[in-house]
Amino acid sequence: MENKSHAVVAGIFTLALLAAAVLIGMWLNRDRVQWVPYQIATKQSIPGLNPQANVRYRGLDVGKVEDISFDPQVPGQILVRINVRPDTPVTHSTFASLGYQGVTGIAYVQLDDDGSNPARLQSSKEHMARIDMRPSLFDQLQTRGLAILQQAHEVTRRLNDMLAPANQQAILNAFDKAGKAASAMEAIPRQLQPTLEKLPALTAQAQQTLRSVDTLAQNTSTLTVSLDKMSRNLQASDGALAQLGNAAEQMGSMASKLEYETLPLASDMRSSLRALNRTLDNLNERPQSVLFGMPRVAPGPGEPGFGALSR
Repeated sequence: MENKSHAVVAGIFTLALLAAAVLIGMWLNRDRVQWVPYQIATKQSIPGLNPQANVRYRGLDVGKVEDISFDPQVPGQILVRINVRPDTPVTHSTFASLGYQGVTGIAYVQLDDDGSNPARLQSSKEHMARIDMRPSLFDQLQTRGLAILQQAHEVTRRLNDMLAPANQQAILNAFDKAGKAASAMEAIPRQLQPTLEKLPALTAQAQQTLRSVDTLAQNTSTLTVSLDKMSRNLQASDGALAQLGNAAEQMGSMASKLEYETLPLASDMRSSLRALNRTLDNLNERPQSVLFGMPRVAPGPGEPGFGALSR
């Protein structure tokens, strides 16, 4: 009986020792970090993301995923609760995205910041702040993949339309015309060869013409200098122009003098010539007037004797 009591005491002591060891281990391994909770709200799919997944800030481990659940207030929205270290620089411009570890498909939460609002985002268990989730590179590829496939399908359809039998014949005709044009262009250098052979002679003639033009320009310059000198000589105070002007003034004075002196004489001579002509005309018409004199002229209207003759 005494042996049995000793065995029971030994068993109880062993169990107590094991319980104490477990409690001491749990106490030593307890989490002393005061984690800061945040909530990520998204309507995107989050494949591969599980509780206890890592949370990384620009590649550094800063926390864990605490819980994943649906938002009871917004249908289709998923809420991911994360805990991060208090020294993590989470701001109002911080956003989350999904990252994947290699080819395993295990996802983790990647935090990043665009720097648009550097104010610190405060959060607590009573008032948990939310962080927006943006599409990851994989999500963007998945979203744009359909558009890329549609564009590839459209390109393929247009290629098929372009390679239709009628278009194939048109393409062959175009290639045929291009070949003929290439053949015609190949004959152009042969046709230009005689002209190219004459180019040296034309170049020599052009150089000779340029030398002649240069000589003509030099002669023209000399002639210009001579004409300039002649113009200055003519315009001088004792030059030919001044002498010609003086001679013109003298001739003008002589002409004025002749006009004043000869014009009265010429007027008298014209009067005498007219009287002589009238006398000669009267002699031709009435030669007897030399003996009997000129007949009396009948009085005209208003002259004495005009009325008696009319009666």
